[in-house]
Amino acid sequence: MTTNIFIDGGHGTTGIEIADRLAGRPELSLITVPEEKRRDAGARRDALNAADIVILCLPDDAAREAVSLIDNDTTRVIDASTAHRVADGWTYGFPELEPGHRDVLANSRFVANPGCWPTGFLALVRPLVLAGLLPADWPVTVSGASGYSGGGKAMIADYEGDTGAPSAFLPYGLGLGHKHVPEMTRYSGLAHPPLFAPAVANAYRGMIVEVPLQLRAMPGTPSVAAIQDALAGAYAGSPIVSVASSEDSAAMGNVTLEHVGATDRLALFVFGNEDRGQARLVAALDNLGKGAAGAAVQNLNILAGLPETAGLRL
Repeated sequence: MTTNIFIDGGHGTTGIEIADRLAGRPELSLITVPEEKRRDAGARRDALNAADIVILCLPDDAAREAVSLIDNDTTRVIDASTAHRVADGWTYGFPELEPGHRDVLANSRFVANPGCWPTGFLALVRPLVLAGLLPADWPVTVSGASGYSGGGKAMIADYEGDTGAPSAFLPYGLGLGHKHVPEMTRYSGLAHPPLFAPAVANAYRGMIVEVPLQLRAMPGTPSVAAIQDALAGAYAGSPIVSVASSEDSAAMGNVTLEHVGATDRLALFVFGNEDRGQARLVAALDNLGKGAAGAAVQNLNILAGLPETAGLRL
């Protein structure tokens, strides 16, 4: 049986990456709209309603409009925008979020693809909250750096234009109201929003997400080893998410922005000092891979009942 797929916004950065991962898969049939009709509401409506699964790679308002154009009760939607990530009736598209979540996804009609930053953050934090190692009311900080492709066409133009890159390292979100914070808070199980300190690096793709913890100040004084064991247990056997052993992390000493390359993998590390009661939890991913296109394809596979890693770059 062939599954019909329509990528609305397929000419953008994420849409192109998704299409590349779907190419050459005989179990899928890609619906396309001629370039001259990309903004034609009638042509888009026809494509949206002809698809078994739609992937939206659009700005938020356009994503909401696309959903409103679907007038049947069978087309399933994966939205890569931020429009529906904390909306009622939508399932959060992070299969690894917690035990049983993959089954919830498989039976969902509307799926909101996670943001790239929340993907790394939730992978590190959610298992610790579930295990009782990280109290839900603990003040959590998350920082790191992403490649500039995460900012879309405008930021790509800023970094690749004739005037050169605006900065080698550019902190942003200084107003502490970043659009990723609501999903970080809701799906981590934290009672309060984390302090989010993101930055852009002068690199096209790649991402490091870090959560530092003062273990000695936390209730129960969890050990570095307990944190390591909780993460390793949460992702044991995963073909996508890996947790470096404490020995491997210690031997590495550092993690580069490009650690996983242009893949759909997510690599987690626990760097800690038991004597000082401190830990630095680090997630490495590709902001266009597991942080965007790879996640959308993984969710598509789950919705379509196909092998979860089909088409992924691992």
